[in-house]
Amino acid sequence: MRDRIVDIINDSIRIKEQILHHNIDNILKAVKLITATFKNGGKVFLFGNGGSAADAQHIAAEFIGRFQIERAALPAIALNTNTSVLTALSNDYGYETVFSRQLEALASDKDVAIGISTSGKAKSVLSGLKKAKEMKLKTICLSGALGGESVKTADISILVPSSITARIQEAHITIGHIICELVENGMFKQ
Repeated sequence: MRDRIVDIINDSIRIKEQILHHNIDNILKAVKLITATFKNGGKVFLFGNGGSAADAQHIAAEFIGRFQIERAALPAIALNTNTSVLTALSNDYGYETVFSRQLEALASDKDVAIGISTSGKAKSVLSGLKKAKEMKLKTICLSGALGGESVKTADISILVPSSITARIQEAHITIGHIICELVENGMFKQ
């Protein structure tokens, strides 16, 4: 088992090293977009399913609370947190609509939508990104491997070079933390 632990950690390190070589430009684009959105009075909407839902909540909490410095709250909303809305929309319209319908109700063209899907194929995330585009929001997709159709839909796509869900999720939260730190610094450390 010790060898397997070493293999898992080394695999995670290898994937993050690949992110260094292939994703810095898109991470920087995401940071600049989110910073400009907050400075212009916009909000960030995040959404995903399962572990990606947890990542959406985690990143939203970092913006609303604080990441590393004491500062004013930043408006970020994880759309996968309201169980009444999620279950009502799922029941009445189908699960595919749970994020798109909320964006329709809450978002404006000043905002950014961030869809998180390890495969890029989650229909609910894709539907949310499509609705955001239709509403003229800027869109960001965090995904893995090839990214599925979500990558083609988003303005900025950040792909983790793996098909292993756990490694993708580990990288997504690292990317989320990088974005939070740089946005926070851009907003409050002038």
